[in-house]
Amino acid sequence: MKFIYRTIWTLLFIVFFGFALKNTQEAVLKFFFEYEVRGPLVLLLLAFFVAGAALGVLAMSPSVFRYRRELSSSKKAMDAIRKEQDAQRLSRIQPPQPDSVINK
Repeated sequence: MKFIYRTIWTLLFIVFFGFALKNTQEAVLKFFFEYEVRGPLVLLLLAFFVAGAALGVLAMSPSVFRYRRELSSSKKAMDAIRKEQDAQRLSRIQPPQPDSVINK
């Protein structure tokens, strides 16, 4: 299985490397106020891909933190339920204790 993963990753690397070699011409990216950036097309594409991935991770972070909080509170509730169940099991196993002991 590891061999298959490595083969797939190697093929993807070769495809992307070939894509990078084919797109080395200079591109101009124009912004507002006559600001422009010049660079190889493949580097501009890579920069926008990385920026998009970073924005995607930032957009997902609130929900990830919310799910972590919910998981933590659920674990605490489960621990409390388990402790209560253990106490109930012990009370069923042990004989009842006398209310008081009278010495004569």
